[in-house]
Amino acid sequence: MCDYSKSNIQMKLLITGSNGLLGQKIVKRCIKNNIPFLATSKGENRNPDCPEENYHSLDISVPMEVGDVFFKYRPTAVIHTAAITNVDYCEEHPEECFQINAQAVLILWEAAKIIQAHFQLLSTDFVFDGATGNYTETDAVNPLSVYAHSKVAAENILRADAVTNWSIARTIIVYGTGNNLSRSNLVLWAMNALPKGETMKLVNDQFRAPTWADDLAYGCMEIVKRNQTGIFHLSGPVTFAIDDLVREVAKCMDINDPVIQSIASTTLNQAARRPARTGFDLTKAKNLLDYQPKTLAETIGLLKS
Repeated sequence: MCDYSKSNIQMKLLITGSNGLLGQKIVKRCIKNNIPFLATSKGENRNPDCPEENYHSLDISVPMEVGDVFFKYRPTAVIHTAAITNVDYCEEHPEECFQINAQAVLILWEAAKIIQAHFQLLSTDFVFDGATGNYTETDAVNPLSVYAHSKVAAENILRADAVTNWSIARTIIVYGTGNNLSRSNLVLWAMNALPKGETMKLVNDQFRAPTWADDLAYGCMEIVKRNQTGIFHLSGPVTFAIDDLVREVAKCMDINDPVIQSIASTTLNQAARRPARTGFDLTKAKNLLDYQPKTLAETIGLLKS
C-alpha cells in the first residue's frame, strides 16, 4: 500500500458523485490520508462524514457551473463517479442518459484539460457483450444497451483526444455500506433478505465479479497517486452466477438453506439487455497499482460489523 503523505506532489482532488457509495469511500480515504479534496454532487451533501466546507453542489451537465468549480478550486486530479447507472431507466430515457453519462464527460474533460488536471472516468463491465468473460483492458468493446453505449461514448471522448492525461476505471457490481444512499446494492439486499427466509428469485445465467467499494476507491486513488494513465480493470477477484453470488453471501452468514429460486434472465422482461458473462483479468491493476481486492467472504464480516 502507498503512503500518500510521502508523495512529492501534493494531490488536490475533486470528486463528482460524492453522495454515492464510491464517492463516499473516496472521501473517506482523502480524510484518512490528509489529502485536500472537494466533494461535489447535485443538491445537498448527504454524507455526514464529509465536512460541509469540503462540499459544493454541482450539476455536471451545466458548463458554467463546472467551469466555476474547476477554475476556483483548481484540482490536480478529478475522479468522476457521477452517472446514471440504472440500466433499465437509461434504456427508457436515452436522451437523459447520454446527457449525463456522455455529454457531461466532455464538459468535465474540457475543464480538466484547461487546468491540466488528471481526469479519471468510472466505467463499467457492460461495455462488453459478455460473450467470453474475464476481459482485459485491450479487449474490444461491444455495448448491448443504451447505458452501455453511453459509457462507451464517454470512454471514446477521452480515447480520441490528443491529450492523454486521463484514466478509465472499469468496475463490476459495487457493494458496501454508505450514508443516505439513493440505491441499495445486491450484497446488502441479500444480507437483509436472507435472514428473513424470503424467497429470492435470482438469475443463473449472468456472471459477475462483485467489487467491494473500499477496494475500488483504493484502486481509483492509486491510479492518480502513481501518475498512471489509460484503462484499468478494477473488480472483485471471483466471478459468480448471480444466484451463486447470493448463496455465497448466505454461506458467509451461516445460513444453511437459503430460499433461492434460480431463473433465466429472459423471464424478467427487462428493458435493457445485459452481458451474459463479464469478470475482469486484474493482472494490470495488480502489477501497476498493487491492487489486491478482497473476496466476498472476506468482506461479509466487515459489512456485518
